[in-house]
Amino acid sequence: MSVLSAPYFHDEAAAFEKLESVIWPNGPVCPHCGETHKVYAIKPNVDKRVRIGLKKCGACRKQFTVKVGTVFEHGRVPLNKFLQAVYLMCSSKKGVSSKQLERTLEVTYKTAWFMAHRIREAMRSGDLAPFGGNGGTVEVDETFIGHDKAMKPRGEKKGRGYHHKFKVLSLIDRETGQARSMVVDDLKAATLIPLVQANVAKEARVFTDEAGQYHTLGRHFAEHDFVRHNKGEYGRGEVHTNTIEGYFSVFKRGMKGVYQHCGKHHLHRYLAEYDFRYNHREKLGVDDKERTDAALTGIVGKRLTYRRADGIA
Repeated sequence: MSVLSAPYFHDEAAAFEKLESVIWPNGPVCPHCGETHKVYAIKPNVDKRVRIGLKKCGACRKQFTVKVGTVFEHGRVPLNKFLQAVYLMCSSKKGVSSKQLERTLEVTYKTAWFMAHRIREAMRSGDLAPFGGNGGTVEVDETFIGHDKAMKPRGEKKGRGYHHKFKVLSLIDRETGQARSMVVDDLKAATLIPLVQANVAKEARVFTDEAGQYHTLGRHFAEHDFVRHNKGEYGRGEVHTNTIEGYFSVFKRGMKGVYQHCGKHHLHRYLAEYDFRYNHREKLGVDDKERTDAALTGIVGKRLTYRRADGIA
C-alpha cells in the first residue's frame, strides 16, 4: 500500500493527529508558556465553529494548535495538503516544481510557491557542528548556478564565463555522509578560507581541486591535498572530490531541469532543500516516510511570511 494512501494525507483531523505525534511525541506543549500538564483539547461542535486540533492551556488560558510557532502557522491551506506537499518534496530526488504542486494539490500557483518555500525553510538545519572531527575527511568545492543580472549589463550576452553566475560553496564529510552548502559573494581566498575554517575541524583532512584560493588550507588543517583537474586527474587513491561532484550533479539537474529559475535571495533555501535530501538519503538508511517526518520536526520555531519569502521585506 502506498504511503500516500495514509489517512493523514486525505483528512485534516488525521493530519493534525499525525503532526502532533511528530512535534509532541510526549504530549501537547503550550507554545505560549511551555505548559505540558494542564493542556486539554477543545472538540469541534456541531456548527464547526471550533477549529480542528484546537487546544487550550490551563496555565496561561490561551488557545493554540500544533501549527502555532511553526512555518505552518496562519497557513490557510488544509493541513493534509501541507503534509502531501512535504512528502512530495522529500520523496523527489531532484525536487518538485511549484507548478506541479499547483496541479497535484489543486491550489493556486502563488499558494504552491509559498508552501514550497515554507517547507524549504523547515528543511534548513541549524547544525553548525564542524565536519571532519577525529581526523575525518572533508571534500570542499564550489560551483556556479543561475545568472546574476547585477553582474552583467542588460543586453550583453551571458557568455561562458562564471563571473555573472551565483557562487555556491559546499562541503561533504565522507565519514558521516553529510553535506553543507552556502551562497558566497565571490571565490577569493579571503572569503572562502574563513568559511571552511568555521565549518571544518582543525584535525580534519581536507581535499579540494587545484584552485588557487585553497593553497593555504594546509596551514589550518591536519592535511590538505588536491587533484589537478586541468591535467585530467580526477582521483589519486583517497584524494578526490568525486563525492561532492556527485552532489553537484543532482543539485544542478534539479535546479536547471525542475526549478529552472532562482533569484539569489532564494538560493539559500534551495540549497537547504538539496542538503536535506542528501543528508537524509536512502543510502544512510532513511526512507521517504522517515525523511518526511524529519522535515516535519524542522518546522518548529520558524516563521516565514509571504513578504519575506518574496524578498519584499
